[in-house]
Amino acid sequence: MRHADALARAGGADRAAYAFTPVPDGFESALDYIARALADQAAGRCLPFAVVSTADERVIGSTRFLELDYWRGPLIWPPVPGLPHGDPLTAVPDAAEIGNTWIAGDARGTGINTEAKYLMFRHAFETWGVRRITMRADARNTRSRIAIERLGATCEGVRRAHSRGLDGAVRDTAFYSILDEEWPTVRDIVELRMATPRQVRVPQDLLPA
Repeated sequence: MRHADALARAGGADRAAYAFTPVPDGFESALDYIARALADQAAGRCLPFAVVSTADERVIGSTRFLELDYWRGPLIWPPVPGLPHGDPLTAVPDAAEIGNTWIAGDARGTGINTEAKYLMFRHAFETWGVRRITMRADARNTRSRIAIERLGATCEGVRRAHSRGLDGAVRDTAFYSILDEEWPTVRDIVELRMATPRQVRVPQDLLPA
């Protein structure tokens, strides 16, 4: 909850860029956004994060693990997705999705999102030991799809008329995945990207007159 005010500020700029992802708009909206995420965490359904720039300790967005799937413990058939065996706060998932990701406009193109994904991949594959990480995007969201593909994820296909989009239209959804045996190769790809100097986009209000 201590990030609510900063998340509200980060989400308040460049609202036109959030056509496909729910982003809090204002302080009360940020409080509700966080409360819902924490409720899902308490039930073992997600693990949410604020994305913080280490350069200036500024909160610039949010992301989370969600759609956690648990395959340990007694075999239950038919399976119940998202139901951990034991304490949901300590249960370790066997598969997960990374999503609900958004970054403030002035932080895009800086490499922060790539590094955040890298940290989450490492935690998922090297600490949790998951078998699969999934990512998805509205099929119309070209920016997100290119970003996911540049991480080395495999496109599993596009599910047609999959769900209702943020704009109310029925949307197609592109699904991507990384398997545990693919992680070493993906890790090399992402580490190479982070090591390559990037052209940082300077916000317009900081450019000299």
